[in-house]
Amino acid sequence: MSWSRLEVEATVADYFHMLVQELAGQSYNKSAHRKVLIQKLDNRSEGAIERKHQNISAVLISLRCPYISGYKPLGNYQALLREVVEQQLSKDQIFDQTAISATALPAIVPIQNGYASLIVDPPQPALRVQEAPARKYMPQRRDYLEREARNASLGLAGEEFVLQYEHFRLYQLGKPELADKVEHVAKTQGDGLGFDVLSFETSGQERFIEVKTTAFGKETPFFISRNEVSFAKDHTTDYQLYRLYNFRQSPKMFQLAGPVQNHCQLDPVLFVCEF
Repeated sequence: MSWSRLEVEATVADYFHMLVQELAGQSYNKSAHRKVLIQKLDNRSEGAIERKHQNISAVLISLRCPYISGYKPLGNYQALLREVVEQQLSKDQIFDQTAISATALPAIVPIQNGYASLIVDPPQPALRVQEAPARKYMPQRRDYLEREARNASLGLAGEEFVLQYEHFRLYQLGKPELADKVEHVAKTQGDGLGFDVLSFETSGQERFIEVKTTAFGKETPFFISRNEVSFAKDHTTDYQLYRLYNFRQSPKMFQLAGPVQNHCQLDPVLFVCEF
């Protein structure tokens, strides 16, 4: 049975309430939220509510907004759901203010007691990325992910985190002489090389690492420049993109080796008019 507008509106409002709390660093209880919400719905199961929350995550990602990382995005949602989410975004000033603050917060490198749980598998199916900078016209809607991508403090902290990880990785592999040669090239040689960190394989072969960092969930799209895409394509065997996510709370990372388009759908959104 299709969800009514009243049901969808109640579910979207509940999701946004939790999302604002999460972005503001406040704790909340999903089970308690679900028990209150279920009284407003037409005999929906908890599983159905869970899937609808996952649908909302998918809608928010498509609108380049942060989402609740605990609700893994699920596609194939009803058109009414997207309509209601867009309406919520247009009127929810508290979400807007909280999301803006979350994207602009300064970041520092978190202290790690080892990296045993850091590396995870990439999202499945492949996430979508967009060539930066994104300038798609979206009336009365902010591109929160682009705002976060411009957070220099967050980007630098992510790169320094990877620098520390690469030192650790090579020392653990018995290659201290290579670990000591790992270089933060984005800092020492300048941005625009097509990668951020120069590291090595145990054989001594160079590993060119591009770092993309977000404080949001695993499936959050990221922005990548044309130069970075070209560099990855030209260095098929020695290029790695490290994607850090949940960076402020509990950093996790997955790696994409070789050309980016082998893993992601590239969505070019920038047009240049030349005379």
